[in-house]
Amino acid sequence: MLNNRLLGILFLFGRIFSPLYSLVMRIRAALYARGLLASTRLSLPVISVGNLSMGGTGKTPMVIYLARLLSGQRRPGIVSRGYRGRSRQPVNLVSDGKNTLMSPIDAGDEPVLLAQSLPGVPVVTARQRVLGGDFLLRQGLADILILDDGFQHLALQRDLDLVLFSAQTRMQSAWVFPGGMLREPPSALARADCFVLTGAGPGDRAEADTLRGWLQGEYPRTPVFEGSYQPVGLYGQEGRGRVGLSALHSVPLFAFCGIAHPQSFRKTLPLNFLIKGWQTFADHHPFTEDDLAALVDQAVTLGAAALITTEKDFVKIKDIRLGLPIWVLAVELQMEHGFDRFVVTRVSGQGQS
Repeated sequence: MLNNRLLGILFLFGRIFSPLYSLVMRIRAALYARGLLASTRLSLPVISVGNLSMGGTGKTPMVIYLARLLSGQRRPGIVSRGYRGRSRQPVNLVSDGKNTLMSPIDAGDEPVLLAQSLPGVPVVTARQRVLGGDFLLRQGLADILILDDGFQHLALQRDLDLVLFSAQTRMQSAWVFPGGMLREPPSALARADCFVLTGAGPGDRAEADTLRGWLQGEYPRTPVFEGSYQPVGLYGQEGRGRVGLSALHSVPLFAFCGIAHPQSFRKTLPLNFLIKGWQTFADHHPFTEDDLAALVDQAVTLGAAALITTEKDFVKIKDIRLGLPIWVLAVELQMEHGFDRFVVTRVSGQGQS
Protein backbone atom coordinates (compact mmCIF):
# COMPACT_ATOMS: atom_id res chain seq x y z
CA MET A 1 0.00 0.00 0.00
CA LEU A 2 1.36 3.37 -0.99
CA ASN A 3 1.86 5.67 1.96
CA ASN A 4 0.48 9.17 1.86
CA ARG A 5 3.88 10.76 1.23
CA LEU A 6 4.66 8.58 -1.80
CA LEU A 7 1.15 9.03 -3.14
CA GLY A 8 1.55 12.79 -2.81
CA ILE A 9 4.80 12.69 -4.80
CA LEU A 10 3.19 10.63 -7.57
CA PHE A 11 0.24 13.02 -7.74
CA LEU A 12 2.60 15.99 -7.88
CA PHE A 13 4.31 14.60 -10.98
CA GLY A 14 0.97 13.54 -12.44
CA ARG A 15 -0.47 17.05 -12.39
CA ILE A 16 1.07 17.85 -15.75
CA PHE A 17 -1.27 15.25 -17.28
CA SER A 18 -4.30 16.10 -15.18
CA PRO A 19 -5.76 18.71 -17.62
CA LEU A 20 -5.54 16.18 -20.47
CA TYR A 21 -7.36 13.51 -18.49
CA SER A 22 -9.99 16.07 -17.44
CA LEU A 23 -10.55 16.99 -21.08
CA VAL A 24 -10.95 13.36 -22.08
CA MET A 25 -13.57 12.80 -19.36
CA ARG A 26 -15.42 15.97 -20.34
CA ILE A 27 -15.53 14.87 -23.98
CA ARG A 28 -16.71 11.40 -22.98
CA ALA A 29 -19.56 12.80 -20.87
CA ALA A 30 -20.55 15.18 -23.67
CA LEU A 31 -20.69 12.34 -26.20
CA TYR A 32 -23.04 10.40 -23.93
CA ALA A 33 -25.18 13.50 -23.29
CA ARG A 34 -25.55 14.09 -27.04
CA GLY A 35 -26.34 10.47 -27.82
CA LEU A 36 -23.16 9.91 -29.80
CA LEU A 37 -22.20 7.13 -27.39
CA ALA A 38 -24.95 4.61 -26.69
CA SER A 39 -26.73 4.75 -23.34
CA THR A 40 -29.43 2.16 -22.60
CA ARG A 41 -32.70 2.78 -20.80
CA LEU A 42 -34.08 -0.28 -19.01
CA SER A 43 -37.78 -0.69 -18.33
CA LEU A 44 -37.36 -0.33 -14.58
CA PRO A 45 -36.04 2.52 -12.45
CA VAL A 46 -32.31 2.69 -11.74
CA ILE A 47 -30.64 4.33 -8.73
CA SER A 48 -26.92 4.93 -9.08
CA VAL A 49 -24.67 5.15 -6.03
CA GLY A 50 -21.29 6.58 -6.96
CA ASN A 51 -18.63 9.13 -6.22
CA LEU A 52 -16.36 11.66 -7.87
CA SER A 53 -13.20 10.56 -6.11
CA MET A 54 -11.23 7.34 -5.99
CA GLY A 55 -11.24 5.40 -2.78
CA GLY A 56 -13.90 4.77 -0.20
CA THR A 57 -16.82 7.12 0.35
CA GLY A 58 -19.25 4.57 1.82
CA LYS A 59 -20.91 3.29 -1.35
CA THR A 60 -21.46 -0.23 0.00
CA PRO A 61 -23.20 0.92 3.22
CA MET A 62 -25.37 3.25 1.11
CA VAL A 63 -26.35 0.43 -1.25
CA ILE A 64 -27.34 -1.67 1.77
CA TYR A 65 -29.28 1.26 3.23
CA LEU A 66 -31.21 1.85 -0.01
CA ALA A 67 -32.00 -1.82 -0.52
CA ARG A 68 -33.45 -2.05 2.99
CA LEU A 69 -35.34 1.22 2.54
CA LEU A 70 -36.95 0.07 -0.71
CA SER A 71 -37.59 -3.58 0.17
CA GLY A 72 -40.88 -2.83 1.89
CA GLN A 73 -42.36 -1.37 -1.30
CA ARG A 74 -40.34 -2.75 -4.21
CA ARG A 75 -38.12 -5.68 -5.15
CA PRO A 76 -34.66 -4.14 -5.40
CA GLY A 77 -31.80 -5.85 -7.18
CA ILE A 78 -28.15 -4.81 -7.08
CA VAL A 79 -25.72 -4.60 -9.97
CA SER A 80 -22.04 -4.28 -9.05
CA ARG A 81 -18.89 -4.21 -11.13
CA GLY A 82 -17.37 -6.98 -9.03
CA TYR A 83 -14.07 -5.21 -8.50
CA ARG A 84 -11.16 -7.61 -7.95
CA GLY A 85 -13.44 -10.60 -8.63
CA ARG A 86 -11.79 -13.42 -10.57
CA SER A 87 -14.78 -14.37 -12.71
CA ARG A 88 -14.73 -13.13 -16.30
CA GLN A 89 -18.30 -14.11 -17.17
CA PRO A 90 -20.40 -11.25 -18.61
CA VAL A 91 -22.93 -11.63 -15.76
CA ASN A 92 -22.46 -13.41 -12.43
CA LEU A 93 -25.33 -14.21 -10.10
CA VAL A 94 -23.78 -13.67 -6.68
CA SER A 95 -27.08 -14.09 -4.83
CA ASP A 96 -30.55 -15.08 -5.98
CA GLY A 97 -31.99 -13.47 -2.87
CA LYS A 98 -31.99 -16.80 -1.03
CA ASN A 99 -28.45 -18.10 -1.20
CA THR A 100 -24.98 -16.63 -1.70
CA LEU A 101 -23.74 -18.48 -4.77
CA MET A 102 -20.19 -17.16 -5.26
CA SER A 103 -17.07 -16.66 -3.19
CA PRO A 104 -15.30 -13.33 -2.58
CA ILE A 105 -12.43 -14.60 -4.74
CA ASP A 106 -14.70 -15.05 -7.77
CA ALA A 107 -17.21 -12.27 -7.22
CA GLY A 108 -15.25 -9.67 -5.22
CA ASP A 109 -15.54 -8.88 -1.52
CA GLU A 110 -18.14 -6.12 -1.75
CA PRO A 111 -20.74 -8.06 -3.81
CA VAL A 112 -20.50 -10.98 -1.37
CA LEU A 113 -20.89 -8.61 1.58
CA LEU A 114 -23.98 -7.15 -0.11
CA ALA A 115 -25.37 -10.64 -0.70
CA GLN A 116 -24.84 -11.71 2.91
CA SER A 117 -26.17 -8.46 4.35
CA LEU A 118 -29.35 -8.39 2.28
CA PRO A 119 -31.42 -11.59 2.42
CA GLY A 120 -34.14 -11.43 -0.20
CA VAL A 121 -32.20 -9.07 -2.48
CA PRO A 122 -30.52 -10.51 -5.60
CA VAL A 123 -26.98 -9.35 -6.40
CA VAL A 124 -25.19 -9.67 -9.74
CA THR A 125 -21.83 -8.50 -11.01
CA ALA A 126 -21.29 -7.32 -14.57
CA ARG A 127 -18.61 -5.10 -16.03
CA GLN A 128 -21.25 -3.90 -18.52
CA ARG A 129 -23.91 -2.99 -15.98
CA VAL A 130 -26.70 -2.97 -18.54
CA LEU A 131 -26.19 -6.73 -18.96
CA GLY A 132 -26.56 -7.24 -15.23
CA GLY A 133 -29.66 -5.10 -15.06
CA ASP A 134 -31.18 -6.83 -18.08
CA PHE A 135 -30.50 -10.23 -16.48
CA LEU A 136 -32.35 -9.30 -13.28
CA LEU A 137 -35.20 -7.89 -15.34
CA ARG A 138 -35.56 -10.95 -17.61
CA GLN A 139 -35.36 -13.34 -14.65
CA GLY A 140 -38.09 -11.41 -12.84
CA LEU A 141 -35.86 -10.97 -9.80
CA ALA A 142 -36.20 -7.20 -9.37
CA ASP A 143 -38.41 -4.25 -10.25
CA ILE A 144 -35.88 -1.55 -9.32
CA LEU A 145 -32.10 -1.54 -9.69
CA ILE A 146 -29.42 -0.16 -7.42
CA LEU A 147 -26.22 0.44 -9.35
CA ASP A 148 -23.14 0.13 -7.13
CA ASP A 149 -20.34 2.54 -8.11
CA GLY A 150 -22.24 3.84 -11.12
CA PHE A 151 -21.61 7.58 -11.46
CA GLN A 152 -19.08 7.17 -14.28
CA HIS A 153 -20.95 4.25 -15.90
CA LEU A 154 -22.92 6.36 -18.37
CA ALA A 155 -23.81 3.45 -20.67
CA LEU A 156 -26.81 2.75 -18.41
CA GLN A 157 -29.33 5.52 -17.84
CA ARG A 158 -30.55 6.13 -14.33
CA ASP A 159 -33.49 7.83 -12.63
CA LEU A 160 -31.65 8.93 -9.51
CA ASP A 161 -27.93 9.72 -9.31
CA LEU A 162 -26.50 9.84 -5.78
CA VAL A 163 -22.93 11.10 -5.42
CA LEU A 164 -21.16 10.37 -2.16
CA PHE A 165 -18.29 12.27 -0.55
CA SER A 166 -16.19 11.54 2.47
CA ALA A 167 -16.99 14.39 4.85
CA GLN A 168 -13.27 15.19 4.98
CA THR A 169 -13.03 15.88 1.21
CA ARG A 170 -11.51 19.25 0.29
CA MET A 171 -12.89 20.03 -3.13
CA GLN A 172 -11.23 23.42 -3.39
CA SER A 173 -7.78 21.81 -3.57
CA ALA A 174 -8.72 18.56 -5.31
CA TRP A 175 -7.02 17.51 -8.55
CA VAL A 176 -8.20 15.15 -11.25
CA PHE A 177 -6.26 11.92 -11.80
CA PRO A 178 -3.32 11.43 -12.30
CA GLY A 179 -2.70 14.61 -10.35
CA GLY A 180 -5.10 13.69 -7.56
CA MET A 181 -7.98 11.51 -6.44
CA LEU A 182 -10.80 12.83 -8.64
CA ARG A 183 -12.13 10.52 -11.36
CA GLU A 184 -13.66 13.43 -13.27
CA PRO A 185 -13.51 17.22 -13.11
CA PRO A 186 -15.90 18.80 -10.56
CA SER A 187 -18.13 20.01 -13.41
CA ALA A 188 -19.37 16.40 -13.69
CA LEU A 189 -21.34 16.99 -10.48
CA ALA A 190 -23.94 18.81 -12.57
CA ARG A 191 -25.24 15.32 -13.48
CA ALA A 192 -25.99 14.46 -9.84
CA ASP A 193 -29.46 14.49 -8.31
CA CYS A 194 -28.26 14.40 -4.72
CA PHE A 195 -25.05 14.72 -2.72
CA VAL A 196 -24.37 12.67 0.41
CA LEU A 197 -21.59 13.43 2.89
CA THR A 198 -20.59 10.29 4.79
CA GLY A 199 -18.63 9.63 7.93
CA ALA A 200 -18.80 13.03 9.58
CA GLY A 201 -17.98 12.78 13.27
CA PRO A 202 -17.81 15.44 15.99
CA GLY A 203 -14.17 16.12 15.12
CA ASP A 204 -14.93 16.58 11.42
CA ARG A 205 -17.69 19.16 11.76
CA ALA A 206 -15.70 22.07 10.33
CA GLU A 207 -14.55 20.09 7.26
CA ALA A 208 -18.05 18.71 6.65
CA ASP A 209 -19.58 22.18 6.88
CA THR A 210 -16.98 23.56 4.46
CA LEU A 211 -17.70 20.82 1.92
CA ARG A 212 -21.44 21.22 2.31
CA GLY A 213 -21.14 24.97 1.81
CA TRP A 214 -19.05 24.48 -1.34
CA LEU A 215 -21.56 22.02 -2.83
CA GLN A 216 -24.53 24.25 -2.02
CA GLY A 217 -22.75 27.26 -3.48
CA GLU A 218 -21.78 25.51 -6.73
CA TYR A 219 -25.00 23.47 -7.15
CA PRO A 220 -27.73 25.26 -5.19
CA ARG A 221 -30.56 23.17 -6.68
CA THR A 222 -29.05 19.83 -5.68
CA PRO A 223 -29.95 18.65 -2.17
CA VAL A 224 -27.19 17.70 0.27
CA PHE A 225 -27.67 15.11 3.01
CA GLU A 226 -25.34 13.72 5.63
CA GLY A 227 -24.92 10.18 6.90
CA SER A 228 -22.98 8.74 9.81
CA TYR A 229 -21.75 5.24 10.61
CA GLN A 230 -23.01 3.80 13.86
CA PRO A 231 -21.75 0.55 15.44
CA VAL A 232 -24.76 -1.65 16.11
CA GLY A 233 -23.28 -4.90 17.39
CA LEU A 234 -20.71 -7.65 17.05
CA TYR A 235 -20.56 -11.12 15.59
CA GLY A 236 -17.90 -13.78 15.25
CA GLN A 237 -16.94 -16.94 13.44
CA GLU A 238 -19.16 -19.14 15.56
CA GLY A 239 -22.27 -18.07 13.65
CA ARG A 240 -24.32 -17.43 16.78
CA GLY A 241 -25.73 -14.15 15.54
CA ARG A 242 -25.16 -10.58 16.63
CA VAL A 243 -24.34 -9.66 20.22
CA GLY A 244 -24.16 -6.31 21.94
CA LEU A 245 -21.10 -4.07 21.98
CA SER A 246 -20.73 -4.63 25.70
CA ALA A 247 -19.50 -8.17 25.00
CA LEU A 248 -16.02 -6.81 24.28
CA HIS A 249 -15.75 -3.91 26.70
CA SER A 250 -13.17 -5.65 28.90
CA VAL A 251 -11.41 -7.68 26.17
CA PRO A 252 -7.99 -6.46 24.90
CA LEU A 253 -8.27 -6.31 21.10
CA PHE A 254 -6.02 -6.09 18.06
CA ALA A 255 -7.75 -4.26 15.18
CA PHE A 256 -7.02 -4.69 11.48
CA CYS A 257 -8.65 -3.81 8.17
CA GLY A 258 -8.05 -3.56 4.43
CA ILE A 259 -10.34 -0.73 3.34
CA ALA A 260 -9.80 2.52 1.46
CA HIS A 261 -10.02 4.76 4.52
CA PRO A 262 -8.93 2.74 7.56
CA GLN A 263 -9.35 5.79 9.79
CA SER A 264 -13.12 5.46 9.31
CA PHE A 265 -12.96 2.03 10.98
CA ARG A 266 -10.78 3.42 13.73
CA LYS A 267 -13.25 6.24 14.42
CA THR A 268 -16.20 3.84 14.45
CA LEU A 269 -14.73 1.53 17.08
CA PRO A 270 -16.37 2.36 20.42
CA LEU A 271 -14.18 4.56 22.62
CA ASN A 272 -14.37 2.14 25.52
CA PHE A 273 -12.88 -0.73 23.49
CA LEU A 274 -9.39 -1.64 24.63
CA ILE A 275 -7.36 -1.55 21.40
CA LYS A 276 -3.85 -2.88 22.04
CA GLY A 277 -2.62 -2.69 18.44
CA TRP A 278 -3.56 -1.76 14.90
CA GLN A 279 -2.65 -3.00 11.41
CA THR A 280 -3.86 -1.71 8.04
CA PHE A 281 -3.69 -3.27 4.58
CA ALA A 282 -4.47 -2.03 1.07
CA ASP A 283 -8.12 -1.78 0.04
CA HIS A 284 -9.53 -5.17 -1.06
CA HIS A 285 -6.44 -6.95 0.33
CA PRO A 286 -6.64 -10.72 -0.37
CA PHE A 287 -5.84 -12.03 3.09
CA THR A 288 -3.81 -15.23 3.32
CA GLU A 289 -3.34 -17.60 6.23
CA ASP A 290 0.19 -16.23 6.61
CA ASP A 291 -1.20 -12.68 6.90
CA LEU A 292 -3.55 -13.75 9.63
CA ALA A 293 -0.95 -15.81 11.45
CA ALA A 294 1.30 -12.74 11.54
CA LEU A 295 -1.59 -10.69 12.93
CA VAL A 296 -2.13 -13.25 15.67
CA ASP A 297 1.57 -13.11 16.56
CA GLN A 298 1.42 -9.30 16.82
CA ALA A 299 -1.75 -9.48 18.88
CA VAL A 300 -0.35 -11.99 21.34
CA THR A 301 2.85 -9.99 21.71
CA LEU A 302 0.83 -6.90 22.59
CA GLY A 303 -1.38 -8.75 25.05
CA ALA A 304 -4.55 -8.87 22.93
CA ALA A 305 -7.03 -11.69 23.48
CA ALA A 306 -8.96 -11.32 20.20
CA LEU A 307 -8.89 -9.69 16.77
CA ILE A 308 -11.49 -7.27 15.47
CA THR A 309 -12.11 -6.25 11.87
CA THR A 310 -14.70 -4.92 9.40
CA GLU A 311 -17.56 -6.77 7.73
CA LYS A 312 -15.98 -6.22 4.33
CA ASP A 313 -12.74 -7.89 5.44
CA PHE A 314 -14.47 -10.69 7.29
CA VAL A 315 -16.22 -12.12 4.20
CA LYS A 316 -12.76 -13.14 2.93
CA ILE A 317 -11.49 -14.76 6.12
CA LYS A 318 -14.47 -16.15 7.99
CA ASP A 319 -13.56 -19.77 7.22
CA ILE A 320 -9.93 -19.45 8.38
CA ARG A 321 -9.46 -20.64 11.95
CA LEU A 322 -6.79 -19.00 14.07
CA GLY A 323 -5.34 -19.19 17.53
CA LEU A 324 -7.42 -16.17 18.58
CA PRO A 325 -11.10 -15.41 18.00
CA ILE A 326 -12.02 -12.87 15.31
CA TRP A 327 -14.79 -10.41 16.04
CA VAL A 328 -16.56 -8.24 13.48
CA LEU A 329 -17.90 -4.77 14.16
CA ALA A 330 -21.34 -4.47 12.56
CA VAL A 331 -21.91 -0.90 11.36
CA GLU A 332 -24.98 0.71 9.83
CA LEU A 333 -25.38 3.95 7.93
CA GLN A 334 -27.80 6.41 9.48
CA MET A 335 -29.11 9.20 7.27
CA GLU A 336 -30.36 12.61 8.26
CA HIS A 337 -34.05 13.46 8.26
CA GLY A 338 -35.58 13.93 4.82
CA PHE A 339 -33.32 11.59 2.86
CA ASP A 340 -35.69 8.61 2.89
CA ARG A 341 -38.62 10.69 1.67
CA PHE A 342 -36.44 12.23 -1.06
CA VAL A 343 -35.45 8.81 -2.42
CA VAL A 344 -38.88 7.21 -2.19
CA THR A 345 -40.56 10.21 -3.79
CA ARG A 346 -38.13 10.23 -6.69
CA VAL A 347 -38.67 6.57 -7.56
CA SER A 348 -42.30 6.07 -6.52
CA GLY A 349 -44.48 4.89 -9.37
CA GLN A 350 -41.60 4.59 -11.83
CA GLY A 351 -41.35 1.31 -13.66
CA GLN A 352 -44.23 -0.35 -11.78
CA SER A 353 -46.82 -2.25 -13.76
